[in-house]
Amino acid sequence: MKLRFIAIDTGKDGCPTLYASDQDSYVIQGWRLADPASVPELPIQEHETCVEVPARLLTALERPAAEGAGATSHLATGRGTYIIRGPEITDPGTLAQMNVPSHETAVEVPRAHMDDLARELAWPG
Repeated sequence: MKLRFIAIDTGKDGCPTLYASDQDSYVIQGWRLADPASVPELPIQEHETCVEVPARLLTALERPAAEGAGATSHLATGRGTYIIRGPEITDPGTLAQMNVPSHETAVEVPRAHMDDLARELAWPG
């Protein structure tokens, strides 16, 4: 999978990062959740995990192509962050394009699953 850098949120505890992929998806790098099953509002499939990222990172989501609600892969925490679920990135070629510290991981999310959030945070109106 080829990644294109969109944005990074540098801070004191790692660097959550947003990428677009050549698979019509986003790759979102963020803080690893110790227990993804502890978020019952986001049902986790066997092959998925969760990351937490600052809301301000997601203001860089690209303009959605079409109107309409898709499935969602995110949950607002109420603490200025979002929890994002998706398959964990494990492919060595994809990981080689990223700098992922041990307390972080990355998930792939279909672009359509982030469209409503993009409209809300990055492209209102």
